[in-house]
Amino acid sequence: MIGIVSSADPLKCKTVVLNGAYDQYGRGMVSNFLQSFNLVDMYLDIDGHRIGEGDSKNMKQILDMKHANLNTTFDYQDKATVSYTYYALRNLPYNVLVDVTITAKKDIQIIPASVMQAPDELRDVQNYYNQIDRPHVEISLLSSVAKSPTGKLTFGSCTTFLFDEPHDSEPELIHEMWDNNMHLLKFKKNLKAGTTYHFAIAGASITTAQHEDPFNESQRYVIYAKLQGAKKLIQFHDEAWDKLWKSDIEITGDAASQRDVHSAMYHLYSFVRGGTAYSPSPMGLSGLGYNGHVFWDAELWMFPPLLVLHPDMAKSMMEYRFERLKEAEHNAFAHGYKGAMYPWESAASGNEETPVWALSGPFEHHITADVAIAAWNYFCVTQDTSWLRDKGFPMIKACADFWASRVERNGPGHYDINNVVAADEWAENVDNNAFTNAAAKANLQYAVWAAEILHEPVDTDWLNVKNNIPIMKSANGVTLEYAGYDGIKIKQADVNLLAYPLKEITDSAQIKKDLDYYESRVGEGSPAMTHAIFTILHARLQEPEKAWKAFEETYIPNKLPPFGVMAETAGGTNPYFATGAGGYLQAVLFGFGGLDITRNGIVQLKSVLPKHWRSLRLTGIGKDKKTFVVNGLK
Repeated sequence: MIGIVSSADPLKCKTVVLNGAYDQYGRGMVSNFLQSFNLVDMYLDIDGHRIGEGDSKNMKQILDMKHANLNTTFDYQDKATVSYTYYALRNLPYNVLVDVTITAKKDIQIIPASVMQAPDELRDVQNYYNQIDRPHVEISLLSSVAKSPTGKLTFGSCTTFLFDEPHDSEPELIHEMWDNNMHLLKFKKNLKAGTTYHFAIAGASITTAQHEDPFNESQRYVIYAKLQGAKKLIQFHDEAWDKLWKSDIEITGDAASQRDVHSAMYHLYSFVRGGTAYSPSPMGLSGLGYNGHVFWDAELWMFPPLLVLHPDMAKSMMEYRFERLKEAEHNAFAHGYKGAMYPWESAASGNEETPVWALSGPFEHHITADVAIAAWNYFCVTQDTSWLRDKGFPMIKACADFWASRVERNGPGHYDINNVVAADEWAENVDNNAFTNAAAKANLQYAVWAAEILHEPVDTDWLNVKNNIPIMKSANGVTLEYAGYDGIKIKQADVNLLAYPLKEITDSAQIKKDLDYYESRVGEGSPAMTHAIFTILHARLQEPEKAWKAFEETYIPNKLPPFGVMAETAGGTNPYFATGAGGYLQAVLFGFGGLDITRNGIVQLKSVLPKHWRSLRLTGIGKDKKTFVVNGLK
């Protein structure tokens, strides 16, 4: 629910992002993600000098992906070593923790400060300081409240110090109001040479998108954290992450790939939470990229690995779409269609949020099928017929009704889907795009199967439409990306998605022909997930060397220092690209691992590993938490 974005500046983070907090401002005049109050920044004075960028020596930062924390250590002159660790607490979704240790090398005086600062986008900021006294504890609360740019949302944030000393020995706290956008809480402490002093800062942030009274609620969350104590908060956080890692991908024989796979898993796990109704943006909670909107990136790329590793996380993503079904139905109505037409870019309301200058908003219709396909796959993995009846089938049915009204019925075999933006987004306003048509066919078929499972009436027109939607071929037998496609460069995988995940094309000779043709036509700047599809298909075609080459292209050119985070394109600078992480993990799970989602659950197909991988072990898979193993060549 909270993303803390790291910084190389000592005692600071780059930004704090809150899930689900949108308002209309800035780029495109559509709903955008909003930064929260920065509630983890600190000031630290040592012997009267405030630590700044040039004061930190021997700085080292370690991202612990197993337990989701970022530790920074540095030396200040020959006087002290400072260590602090950021936590976005997994056990408390609206809480953060900064755990601080200062080791004195000489006798020093320290003045640490917890700083609360409002980002420029927030307005009508009000800052408060209050103390709650109880017989055995005193709680000092540094709090702020503000409005989003249009006043639609109210933000509330709060922090407090957590000390190891008994209540009556805690340092005296001083509140300072700097300006309307910033205030702080600080204390003074004298340390003897060779001693270590530990304290923590607990914070919370929430908006009216989640609670009607975020100001008081954020204070309640901080009081709760204060009385838990830093040690217990970290213990519960670690235990929550240990539980997540019971679903794991273990590679033997390639430590670098293992680390990169765990990095992708760590980030997806950080961006999605079970028991909510949120779905991740392409950049997750790593910043404000793509305005924080939800695209097909969620259903087609991030959803499948989360579905097999943690179905409860995938369920939250489906809940996000189900809660916005009515808006999708209105969108179809407004465009002259039946059923539900999901928006290409979605935020809080479920209405179309694509900036008007982007044609993908009115025309990239495959998103509707992507939602239905994800809903069907959720049922396939969980076999939860109650969910299918209550939530899955209503979405799948409404999306099928959309396609039945969307096609242009131009005779047998020519129920054309004209004037769309393809999955290859360089192809705008084309007719009979291969992926769009095949995804619509899958949606229609799944509606039939779901109705049969639930003993609901089957609309006979669903199969009629499915059987008459064309998948076009060129004279040389290659599947055409769209009517009139002439071999020009493409942005990303489109036709190859018909083999995986759609299973529209199952003949291995045809899969290979399409793969050989389109793999050479991917242009510069293609997004990371394209090569993941090539990896999967080569692995399933028993071509380990080609699969490995494609796998390297999926991630290595996109890695950015110092933590190897994934950019959207090779050489790009807009991390973290969660869509690419989803594709990368699919390459391992559904390519090298051979997993396949079928109507009856997860099965394992024959596949191959890269030659230097000795084994691949997939644990905690699906609803039964099964283990699947692939062994390499001996």
